[in-house]
Amino acid sequence: MLWATAGVVTLGFLITLEIATRRYAGVPGPMTNQVKEVVFAPKPGPLYAGMALMMVVLTWRQRFIAAGVAIGIDVVFVLVRWAVGAKMTDGHYFGNGALWVILGYAVIAVTRRTGRERVLLLKGVGLGLLLVAGRKTGDTWLLITAKTRPAVRDQYVATADHALGNPSWLVGRMVKAAGPIGTHLLDWVYAQLAVAAVVVALYQLRNVRVERRFPSHHLVRTFLVIGLLGPGIYMLFPVVGPVFAYGPGASGTGGVHWAVANLWPDTPPPIHTPHPVPYDEITPRNCMPSLHTAWATAIFIHSRKGPRILRFAGTFWLIATLSATLGFGYHYGVDLVAGVVFALTIEAAMRSLDRGWDRSGIQLVAYGTAVFAALLVSYRYLPMEMARHPWVCGPLVIMAMSSVVHGYVRTTAVWEPKAAPARQPEPQPELV
Repeated sequence: MLWATAGVVTLGFLITLEIATRRYAGVPGPMTNQVKEVVFAPKPGPLYAGMALMMVVLTWRQRFIAAGVAIGIDVVFVLVRWAVGAKMTDGHYFGNGALWVILGYAVIAVTRRTGRERVLLLKGVGLGLLLVAGRKTGDTWLLITAKTRPAVRDQYVATADHALGNPSWLVGRMVKAAGPIGTHLLDWVYAQLAVAAVVVALYQLRNVRVERRFPSHHLVRTFLVIGLLGPGIYMLFPVVGPVFAYGPGASGTGGVHWAVANLWPDTPPPIHTPHPVPYDEITPRNCMPSLHTAWATAIFIHSRKGPRILRFAGTFWLIATLSATLGFGYHYGVDLVAGVVFALTIEAAMRSLDRGWDRSGIQLVAYGTAVFAALLVSYRYLPMEMARHPWVCGPLVIMAMSSVVHGYVRTTAVWEPKAAPARQPEPQPELV
């Protein structure tokens, strides 16, 4: 019943988003775009990542067969496109095979499986499709934010960011001085965040094939909920980022024409009373909170129980993601603070939902929610006070975030199952 209810809710949400996209943006929504990818050239990364998640329920023999079939289908599609001279954009040449395999296993689950095996295979298919649909839904949300929020509040956030010393301007100059090697590395890490998430998720789900059941809590759940709730905050607090509002923008979006001033990353913005400013209908309003920071924080948390190399990778990805979000001018420092609090609150809620709500879980989620709301209210209504008193407000912002981190670590440590002490054999009387 739970999975059926989740499926119905997800379908209803996708239908609503499809209607909203066509109404506000005048373009096809996520469901139409997903159906097109059955035939037309898609972006291969999300589809093959979704197939990899689906394959956690398969045996090794079935995995090799599924991968071979997907590659074979893609080879056929590529040859046909080459033969007819089909135009392909953004290097999207293949990926249909992975989607065909996922859909094929959905048919197999319904027609060739029964009982627990059918449920398990459908869960695997659903997990793969959720990852794919999540990417489409996210792209659609970004388009809606650009079309429905003509005015942005970057001046408010930039003013509040003075309390933290304008870290985006500082890190932006550091990345610029690092040269092309450092820039390309950070850009690759920033773009491949979903790949890191899939790697951690595959480690967590490695025993599904043997145990024939999914663990009660894993990274994919938190990852998807962050992506589901985050765009709602974008609509309440539309912000485009310093490289767009105070810089030249990026290729195809924004530009100096729409910028408040061309200051990033060399000159921090002056302190003055902020007000909303109009911006184009292309650039997403996806800064507050920083979902890249939230996702990287979730990856870091879920990699803590893995082997040393996975823990190292989780730490590296978090640090590199924070550096990229600031260094490329995609986010302000206060965005990152909000992103960390957002991720920890959602992770606490998901774990409480798994283990059962108790007093400690309710208190942690309520406190995280209150701190997150207080941060947003401060950025919106107290930016001038934050900028005028940085030595007071800056530490308060960091302390607020740190208190949520401390509360999460302390509370979840109690939740961890305690290993039962080994029973000592009772001493036996010796024969004399």
